[in-house]
Amino acid sequence: MSFIPYLNFDGQCAEAIQFYAEVFGADEVQIMRFSDAPEEEGLPQSDRVMYSHIMIGDKCLMASDSPPGLTQPPQESVSVHYPVPDLATGQAVFEALAHQGTITMAFEPTFFAPGFGMVRDRFGTSWMIGVHPEDDAS
Repeated sequence: MSFIPYLNFDGQCAEAIQFYAEVFGADEVQIMRFSDAPEEEGLPQSDRVMYSHIMIGDKCLMASDSPPGLTQPPQESVSVHYPVPDLATGQAVFEALAHQGTITMAFEPTFFAPGFGMVRDRFGTSWMIGVHPEDDAS
């Protein structure tokens, strides 16, 4: 059993999940909007995302928007850690996430990893990108 990150947005989920699919090279993208639900379910008819996910191999990242009429700040006190196999991959992923975002800690060598950095992307999600010492071949 493992944990699956589930991100919450306030109307930006579709844009965010497509961005993450591109950054991480997703094999699969699924987006279901509130308006996709049958009317008899009584859910609000909205273009907000009710459920979405991307798959990278057998790994999943899930996300949705808050329901229409409710507001919710995205991921205020949680970060998603994304391990990378080498410095070049780490730098590329970090830079993509940092575009229009805020760097919390630059991607650079640390005492615990050949490369590690923290960034809050333009959608409000905090990421930790790290190369595990035993993985780095660069």
